[in-house]
Amino acid sequence: MDEKCHTEKIILGIDPGTQILGYSILEVVDDTPRLAVMDVLYLKKIPDFNLRIRKIFDSTLRVIDTFHPDHLAIEAPFFGKNVQSMLKLGRAQGVAIAAAMCRDLSFSEYEPATIKQTVTGNGNAAKEQVAMMLGTIFGFEDKPQYLDATDALAVAYTCFMERCNPYADLRQQLAVKGHKRGKSSRKSWTEFVNHNLEITS
Repeated sequence: MDEKCHTEKIILGIDPGTQILGYSILEVVDDTPRLAVMDVLYLKKIPDFNLRIRKIFDSTLRVIDTFHPDHLAIEAPFFGKNVQSMLKLGRAQGVAIAAAMCRDLSFSEYEPATIKQTVTGNGNAAKEQVAMMLGTIFGFEDKPQYLDATDALAVAYTCFMERCNPYADLRQQLAVKGHKRGKSSRKSWTEFVNHNLEITS
């Protein structure tokens, strides 16, 4: 997927979790992303943790076999204070990646701050802000019941912007130039364009 997406590409986005796992399917045709699926895998009613992990593996395989994605984009575990929660989240991410590898899918991992920065221009944005911005981008008005679903779409969109967007290389140039000028890496795409018009002209 390193080439520009002038032909159809399908990105599977996953926001891993052991209670609720979000997933999305983003179809990219001629550099244009289109939301195909955005949903969650509800796991809270499964009392045994091992069965939850197995459910994540089997369900990820089923989604892959249904939509035939070309690439998996997955959110990296957030490093919080609760070590046990981090370990469980890491296992959820690991089995999802393992399922993708069983189908020979390549994958990429994105930090939460990178995803928020890509979608909203703010690496500290709240989940609600991410969902609202995605609603504007993809044209859905109602906020999903679970923000894990929009988080999954956000990671897929981040992958699109990095790998498929025809302006991805330009964005990188602007980011590097902004860094050399001592600007914060959290500046938005619009701010970069406004301050680097000579690159875009």
